[in-house]
Amino acid sequence: MSSPFKRIGVIGAGAMGRGIVQLFAQSGIAVVLHDTQSAAVDAALSYLSDTFAKLAEKGRISAEQREQALARVERGDSVRAFAGCDLVIEAIVERLDVKRELFKALEDVVSADCVLASNTSSLSITAIAAACKHPGRVAGYHFFNPVPLMKVVEVVRGVRTDAAALDRLAALTRAAGHTPVVCQDTPGFIVNHAGRGFGTESLKALGEGVAPVPTIDRILREQVDFGGQGFKLGPFELFDLTGLDVSHPVMESIYHQYYEEPRYRPSVIAAQRVAAGLFGRKSREGFYRYDAGTTAPTEPDAPAIPAGLRVWVAPGPMREPLLGLAGGLGAATDEGDAPAPDSLILVAPVGIDATAAAEGLDATRVVAIDTLFPFGLRACKRRVLMTTPATSPAVRDAAWALFAADGARVSLLRDSAGFIAQRVVAMIVSIATEIAQQRIAAPADIDTAVRLGLGYPVGPLTMGDMLGPTRVVEVLDGMHRTTADPRYRVGPWLRRRAQLGLSLLQED
Repeated sequence: MSSPFKRIGVIGAGAMGRGIVQLFAQSGIAVVLHDTQSAAVDAALSYLSDTFAKLAEKGRISAEQREQALARVERGDSVRAFAGCDLVIEAIVERLDVKRELFKALEDVVSADCVLASNTSSLSITAIAAACKHPGRVAGYHFFNPVPLMKVVEVVRGVRTDAAALDRLAALTRAAGHTPVVCQDTPGFIVNHAGRGFGTESLKALGEGVAPVPTIDRILREQVDFGGQGFKLGPFELFDLTGLDVSHPVMESIYHQYYEEPRYRPSVIAAQRVAAGLFGRKSREGFYRYDAGTTAPTEPDAPAIPAGLRVWVAPGPMREPLLGLAGGLGAATDEGDAPAPDSLILVAPVGIDATAAAEGLDATRVVAIDTLFPFGLRACKRRVLMTTPATSPAVRDAAWALFAADGARVSLLRDSAGFIAQRVVAMIVSIATEIAQQRIAAPADIDTAVRLGLGYPVGPLTMGDMLGPTRVVEVLDGMHRTTADPRYRVGPWLRRRAQLGLSLLQED
């Protein structure tokens, strides 16, 4: 596929700028690189030379392709060097005033049909373009780091962006072997907007004292299962990798740009840790310590199953599967209409907490189990249990022992609405449906952008379809009813499709 642009200018020689240069130089396009710091251009050119050499050594490109790619990169000593470019991409500091001044200066240099693009991840394209005489040629062109490996690019339409500029940027993206997703100019675009569910909701659960950091990470890595795949990293592992000094300001920015929308509410825990300098790997300590080379404490082994354990399961759609599981793991099953006086009482709440699910039962004997993802005999890596505040330690330990009997690991939670996996995954789906409802992007593009940009096992709307929209609604309605927190309210895109039996990818 041929490129719609023949000569591309890149401003900013940091990690993003040099990655953009590498991508297009390898794609056969001439690139001019400029930075106000001459030493930064020197470092970028040296990096590109080393990178192309390593790619050739590994056989990913030929020696001739290495030389050709490097020859396509030209140093620009000022913005005047962009006079012959038909596209200029800025990847400079995230300050609106600086970007606006740069774009004004570029308009005095480039031709009338040159497209001006910003790699901003957080600033308004419309606000940047407002400084220009010809705002129609200004668009967002948001890459992800590392640029050559992250195969998705957000092509962002400002209020006055011409459709032709978007079409050319999308075509360029495909020519470079990446996937374009076109979206409206809104805070966070698609990926940073959709990413609020995973980390922000996990911080909310941590702030409620539901479970410690390692437990939440393990659950979201090992219990979540979409076609055999889960999240590659837990949320706190991801915060430590990204750097909380980067992640927390994004959480705050999106929350305030959406006028304090409760779904995006940040956590005081993150603010305090940033203030303490606990950023993650870069500071050698974040949610985990990295000095000793270990990231998480080991889990304790499960206790032994007590002799004569009997299990009664509360009525509901999961009763028969859970009775079968309990029997298969070695317990006697109590199939009466009411629990016998010595039976462990098992409940399977969706969205609500164990206390609510224990209504009318002896709460000292109640343990809740999460059934959102596979939980059957030898069918899962991890099962998640939750107790009421009244559950006796002996009953808790008996349930722990039983549900670990086939080798699965067991996580124990304090009482909460929605366990961990239910609430986090439901919020991921909920936020994605709000993006669709606002027509920020097409549903398929939302799924593609999030899957590629965040590395999720499937896109968030597909997650909702795989679980079933009615099930997701049940989780959110239960949480909303239990907590009265408006962050869990169900939006119209999700509720209507659940009511009509439609896919969450169904457009209207």
